[in-house]
Amino acid sequence: MEPRETPNNPIIIDARNSAFGRSGSIGQARTQTASSLLSRVLVITSLGFFVSAIGISMAPPYFAGPVFWLCVLATFGLIFAIRASRENTLFSFGLFLLLALAMGFEMSPWINMLLHTGHSDVVFNAALTTAVGMACLGMGAQIFTFDYRRVQSYVFAALLVLVLVGVLSIFFHFISPTLYSYAALAIFSVLVVVDFMRIRNGGDGATAVELALSIYLDGINIFMALTEIFSGGRGRD
Repeated sequence: MEPRETPNNPIIIDARNSAFGRSGSIGQARTQTASSLLSRVLVITSLGFFVSAIGISMAPPYFAGPVFWLCVLATFGLIFAIRASRENTLFSFGLFLLLALAMGFEMSPWINMLLHTGHSDVVFNAALTTAVGMACLGMGAQIFTFDYRRVQSYVFAALLVLVLVGVLSIFFHFISPTLYSYAALAIFSVLVVVDFMRIRNGGDGATAVELALSIYLDGINIFMALTEIFSGGRGRD
């Protein structure tokens, strides 16, 4: 694991001095590397969202429950496969696009329900808010600095609790979908900041596809949480 990078002084006092010259070169190289990584991650993530939109449009408006759960299992399997194939960039990227397509099918029943019940504004507003919100969080991660590794451990623990609560609520219905969505929105918003700070730090050993996968999943979960919040349960009537 790479040591945490500290901010470099942007002022070059004397480039002809060997010590300052080397320090400036290293800082510039790191900045260029992080910038290149960020560009690649954003392109891959954008392609993922685009493929998911295609998946939603291709999927039938409604399909049987087993098909939905098959998509869920497929996405989990593809997540592990992407991480396992990290050494083969092209194959890993192909698996990522396949996962994005499966996610589109997985989301299609809920999105199509909103679209066909007169709540297309909910989908549009959720997509716009997700895009603007993630852009603001990403820019904030490039400006502010904190120990994101420690925050990451806490937020992952919160995410595990959220998943457990979600599974239990399927059977016992002890939490409202809106409250659950607010919790998901808060957790994945923090994860967006953490992931962008990882990119600024050079990726912490993760590939561009793995980082894009993390940000893509953050964005999808934020989008789905916002559709629930903005709909106020209307799409379920």
